[in-house]
Amino acid sequence: MTTPIETTQLGHAVSAPASPADATLDRVPNPHVGTLYLARFTVPEFTSLCPVTGQPDFAHLVIDYVARDWLVESKSLKLYLTSFRNHGAFHEDCTVGIGKTLVERLDPVWLRIGGYWYPRGGIPIDVFWQTGVPPEGLWLPDQGVPTYRGRG
Repeated sequence: MTTPIETTQLGHAVSAPASPADATLDRVPNPHVGTLYLARFTVPEFTSLCPVTGQPDFAHLVIDYVARDWLVESKSLKLYLTSFRNHGAFHEDCTVGIGKTLVERLDPVWLRIGGYWYPRGGIPIDVFWQTGVPPEGLWLPDQGVPTYRGRG
């Protein structure tokens, strides 16, 4: 018996959600349950709003996870992340909140997220969160985003 695909957005015209709370993260069955592999999503143009000033904040996000039974459907992930464009939250809240939301929806073996935020007020803020120690034997490449150097 195959597990049904749980998608509400794939193959349909869907507007961007107004906020992360309004977004739906669809999931699809992992075709390789029990296989140790890493899935990576790189989001080089993530945006949100400063909750104090309303000014835009920009980040490069890297999401790595080891699936258990479910994979996140990429169109729904894109729409979920797009919903932050008009959402006011600090860098730490965005980064950790996205990671926790994915964990809640997917129940992965392991997940980490790196939020590489561009400077505001002259200070870049990088935020990193993971669910625990990576599984033994996992090929875990560097996230590939250099720390901010400015003009140096």
